[in-house]
Formats: sequence, structure tokens, C-alpha cells
Amino acid sequence: MDRAQLQNLTYAALRIVSGVLFAFHGAQKLFGLLATHPGPPAMSQMWFGGVIELVGGILIALGLFTRPAAVLASGTMAVAYFQFHWKGALGAKLFPIANDGELAVIYCFVFLAIAAHGAGMVSIDRLRGRV
Repeated sequence: MDRAQLQNLTYAALRIVSGVLFAFHGAQKLFGLLATHPGPPAMSQMWFGGVIELVGGILIALGLFTRPAAVLASGTMAVAYFQFHWKGALGAKLFPIANDGELAVIYCFVFLAIAAHGAGMVSIDRLRGRV
């Protein structure tokens, strides 16, 4: 396997795994999958976040409508970080390590990179000629 093939397969693995894991967050929020708490009320901000995580994660993993799904997922994670983790705090709580926002930040930037790069070679978008 040459270097370009390895890079393409590694990128596909990153897109698929991050999409599936993101979808699990949505399933947990919406359906209580592997959670100890009930889901949020329908049509609430948390509910919409769960829908974006579930549907967006599935689309990203499949490589279908990848760019718009990744932009929406990235923006959702930016909102999650600023609204639910940072909350405008100063001092140590400004940093993701201290406000438990690391996952939101990394998802935000991974999905931003996916939006910029596109679906890649192992994707439905590629089969549709929309890479």
C-alpha cells in the first residue's frame, strides 16, 4: 500500500469513527441509550442537539452530505463548548481541561477539518460523484 492510499484510508477511518461516536452521543441524549437519565424534553435545545448529533453523526460516518453535516456538527460543538462548558468563566475554567469541554472542542475541530476536506474515498458522496 502506498502513502496516498494509507492517508486516504486513515482519513476514512477518522471520519467514520468520529461520526459513529458522535451519533452515539445523540442516541444517548434522545433515547437514554447507555445513560442513567431520561432524555431531554422534545423540541428543547438539548433535544435539537441530540438530533444533530445522531443524524449528523450517521451522515458523517456514511459519507453522505458530508460537508454540510460536518459544518452543522462543528457549529453545534462550538455552541456546546461556549454555552455549556466555558459559560464565560475566567481563570482556570477558561480552559477545556478544567471545564470538561475537551470533547466538544476536539469534535468541533475534527468536524471542521472534515467539512474542509470532504467525504473522501470511502463514502457515499464519492459514489454520487460529490467528493
